[in-house]
Amino acid sequence: FHECLSSPVDQLKSYILTQRGADAFLPEITPSAAPQPFLPLLAPSPLSPFTNSTSPKLSGLCMLNFTASQSLMTMTSTDCWAAFAPLLANVICCPQLHATLVILVGQLSKETGVLALNRTLAKPCLSDIEQVLEGQGASDDLKQVCLIHPSNLTEASCPVKDVDEFENTVNSSELLASCEKIDPVKECCDQVCQGAISDAATRIALKSSDPLSMDGTHVLPEYSTRVNDCKTVVLRWLASKLNPYRAKEVLRGLTNCNVNKVCPLVFPNMRHVANSCGNGISNQTACCDAMDSYVSHLQKQTLITNLQALDCATALGLKLQTYNITKNVYSLCHISLKDFSLQG
Repeated sequence: FHECLSSPVDQLKSYILTQRGADAFLPEITPSAAPQPFLPLLAPSPLSPFTNSTSPKLSGLCMLNFTASQSLMTMTSTDCWAAFAPLLANVICCPQLHATLVILVGQLSKETGVLALNRTLAKPCLSDIEQVLEGQGASDDLKQVCLIHPSNLTEASCPVKDVDEFENTVNSSELLASCEKIDPVKECCDQVCQGAISDAATRIALKSSDPLSMDGTHVLPEYSTRVNDCKTVVLRWLASKLNPYRAKEVLRGLTNCNVNKVCPLVFPNMRHVANSCGNGISNQTACCDAMDSYVSHLQKQTLITNLQALDCATALGLKLQTYNITKNVYSLCHISLKDFSLQG
């Protein structure tokens, strides 16, 4: 956003959504063409000048180097600013916070040779991270907003955490070549870096002394969890090989691919919409009032990207059909993709 503010008007146009007619945004149940993805803003945000820093009360037990990562912590506290953290959680705050946790542990591994904190230190370190972020204006409820736990700083169920063992197990040069710089759009389609991460995570997950069995084509949940935990270890290794800014760009780019795969909105009971819009829509005004009220409730849940909005519009359209609402209420009531998100 800072880049936008300091760029010429022509460059600014590439960062923001231009105004278009409502018809251009009307969603279809089965889109005929894939839309260009909207990548969430990468920090820093314009809130930085308005946040007051206070001295955090640290435990004195944590070895994480907050001073060396000061710009990263400031960026994260801005993205998770107290007033907006719940609304920005899905696309901005939590991806940035999780990237920060990965980078802090990854950078520490250059000194310790270990890609995880032990369980004794994880709790005070997480508390210190919260204290530093809160002292710079971040929400004091990040653990609940982003569902983070001390285990996010440990190896969890992954059997490999030593750097030497990691590098002897995976093709580290190929992994670094695949992920040291990614195109945030092409990566979501080609999955070059994601594939390399999955391969490395699978290799170190199989190092466990108690390998979990497979049942035909079905992977046991425990094995899937182990691979996911190992992916975090892989990301920490990558973060140790890159400077914090480059690591943040890579991690956020990878997160954006996952963010845009699903609709994060929760659809509440829509019986009142069904009552107003069913039976061939006998009263258009009542139907559209019900739809506007319902979509307005969805909009207040969280900020979502354009691709997520498309998924949400499709999901809601299918839900409407299950209530025997067969007419195109999106067109009838002038509901477009931007109505699904606060960014509208």
